[in-house]
Amino acid sequence: MTIQTIRKKRPLPAKELAAMYDVSVRTIQRWASQTRKDWIDEQATLRESIRAYHDDEGHTWPQTAEHFGMSQDAVRSRCYRARKERAAEAKAARPE
Repeated sequence: MTIQTIRKKRPLPAKELAAMYDVSVRTIQRWASQTRKDWIDEQATLRESIRAYHDDEGHTWPQTAEHFGMSQDAVRSRCYRARKERAAEAKAARPE
C-alpha cells in the first residue's frame, strides 16, 4: 500500500514543463511543491494510521512494515511517536 499525498505529482519532468510554459525549472518545482504545514499534517496522519493498524487491528510489526512498505524500525519508531502524541493530547485534555 502506498500513502496518497495531498499534492499532485507532476505528469512530466520539471525541465520539460518549464520549456512548455517558458518559465524556469525552479518555478515548476515551486508550483508542484507542498507546504511545510501540509507535509507535517500528512506525516502525522501516516503515524496515526500506522499506530491504528498495529495497535487497534492487532497486526504484527512485520505485517505492519509490509503493509506500509517500510522497514520494521521505521514503522516502530513512527508508532511509538504516535503513541507519545496521543498520550500528550490526552494529558492536555484532562482537567487537573
